[in-house]
Amino acid sequence: MQDLYQDRQKVLQVAFVIGGLMLLFQCFQIQVLDKSYQLQHSYREALTLYPSRGAIKDRNGELLVHNLAMYDLLVTYNKVKKSDIDTLAFCKLLGINDSVFFAHMNKDFNDKYYSKRKPYDFLTQIPGDKFASIEERLFQFPGFESRRKSVRGYPAQVGAHIFGYISEVNSTQIKNSKGLYQRGDYSGTTGLELSYEEQLRGVRGVEHVLKDKWGKRKGKYKEGKLDVAAKSGLDLITSIDLKLQEYGEKLMKNKIGAIVAIEPSSGEILAMISSPAYKPSVLAVNRDRKNAYNKLQQDSLIPLFNRALMAQYPPGSIFKPVLSAIGLQEKILTPNRSMNCVGGFIYGSLKIGCHSHGPVNTVSAAIQYSCNKYYCQTFKELINVYGFYYPEKGMDFLSKHLYDWGLGRKLGVDVPNEASGHVPNTAYYNRKHGKGVWKFSHAVSVGIGQGELLITPLQMANMAAIIANRGFYYIPHFAKKFGTDSTTILDKYKVRHYTKIHPRNFEAVVQGMKDVVLAGTAQRSKIPGIVLCGKTGTVENNKGEDHSTFIGFAPMDKPKIAIAVYVENGGFGAAYAAPISSLMIELYLKGNIDSITRKELEEYILKANLIDKANENYSLVH
Repeated sequence: MQDLYQDRQKVLQVAFVIGGLMLLFQCFQIQVLDKSYQLQHSYREALTLYPSRGAIKDRNGELLVHNLAMYDLLVTYNKVKKSDIDTLAFCKLLGINDSVFFAHMNKDFNDKYYSKRKPYDFLTQIPGDKFASIEERLFQFPGFESRRKSVRGYPAQVGAHIFGYISEVNSTQIKNSKGLYQRGDYSGTTGLELSYEEQLRGVRGVEHVLKDKWGKRKGKYKEGKLDVAAKSGLDLITSIDLKLQEYGEKLMKNKIGAIVAIEPSSGEILAMISSPAYKPSVLAVNRDRKNAYNKLQQDSLIPLFNRALMAQYPPGSIFKPVLSAIGLQEKILTPNRSMNCVGGFIYGSLKIGCHSHGPVNTVSAAIQYSCNKYYCQTFKELINVYGFYYPEKGMDFLSKHLYDWGLGRKLGVDVPNEASGHVPNTAYYNRKHGKGVWKFSHAVSVGIGQGELLITPLQMANMAAIIANRGFYYIPHFAKKFGTDSTTILDKYKVRHYTKIHPRNFEAVVQGMKDVVLAGTAQRSKIPGIVLCGKTGTVENNKGEDHSTFIGFAPMDKPKIAIAVYVENGGFGAAYAAPISSLMIELYLKGNIDSITRKELEEYILKANLIDKANENYSLVH
């Protein structure tokens, strides 16, 4: 009987073992071999794939702006609350304390942009190198996931006013975008980043993945058949010459003003410098950007202000070649018209002085010696062309000429915030003095580039390009092309815009500008082996030292570069603006500054400090 009991016991034990093995095999089959079980206990999640933003390069392919990997850490509130995560270990991994943890976890869930069931930003802008160690352990903390973003890097650290920067889109932008932008997206805010946002941003994609109940990724949903790849943005090839841009920023260090250089044959902007400037990386997407921006805003030197496009300056004597060309066209002047200058222009009690100079027997000589008498008289005759008592018609006649030169209006450059400058017309003087009250003498200082006439440095450079081209220009612009794309968005920059001046009427003007450099006010700025044509200007400034300005182009025939330089409080045009212009032109055309004399001039400019030391508030300005 006992033996029978023992036999039954052994049979039961064997049965239990066999049954256990069968259950284990069944579990193995269901959970490992049979995918349907996994699918039943997994969930699908659509992940946004962010495109790579297009890079920005110079005209020679040098990288100016590129992408850097940055990560956001997202959290789903309900998943964290249902899990038992090690808060202490998580905070240690991220380098934060528990108060930061709970502050970032607890959002205003009454706000429509937050939901306990959907991911929201927990920690943003984590650099790629720091995120690597976090990514390895993220699976240990259910409810948390990563999102890769691209932010901007600046290898050359120049051109901040040109490129602009990107920022996270706000609620208004999201609402108005009709689904184009989502919370956490970045878009261009200023500069080329804003102007060509559509081309640079690319197109988002989507990836459908399977995750287990802990949020760990298990694989693709339906083998990726529903996935849509992200489409990278187009690379922007600009007209900027990096070497020239860098050199211009060095020359303008410790000076206030602007440089604009244009290729006359295309309207492409070779360099645009606004000084003081700031390093573009200062306003790149990072946690310190708000503080950096506030410091730049508070700086008395206003480095955020793009003087090249937004500053509106009296041009001074650089305006005289323009008035010469108009006078020749309207037969107020002939190439060989002479005037006797004895101390300046005198009209009743009005006197506008002039410096001593040689005889002015031609238009070219008037430009060479920058004779104030010559241009006040020319202005008088242009305004009184319909008679002394009808200055209104003459003023509007002159204004229309100047509008054709791109003055008094925006040229249409492809970065935002361009100023229009100011060309005074009949309506302006009627408001200021009363209709029928004013005469040419109320406005005569305009004839020498003073008074109410205001021009931006971009417009000044375009003036030089018009003279270089003998009467026409292309809208100044930065964009050459977008990668291999054949878009027509840039076609408007290929259209010639003509003034009313016949090419023959530029001959005397060009000769005069050549003589300015060879034997006039800008002799110090001669370039060995290159014929530079230019005009200096010394702009009166009642609040301090006069402003130094210059426009020019080179070579004289088939010009490759036109330039304008404006240095606030720089004194005579020949002191700073002309030398800076000539050095920029020499570097661009020759590739270097080679003679001893020219290197000495370069050293003089580089060492010059025209900024009051008390105004150098922040190291962000350079």
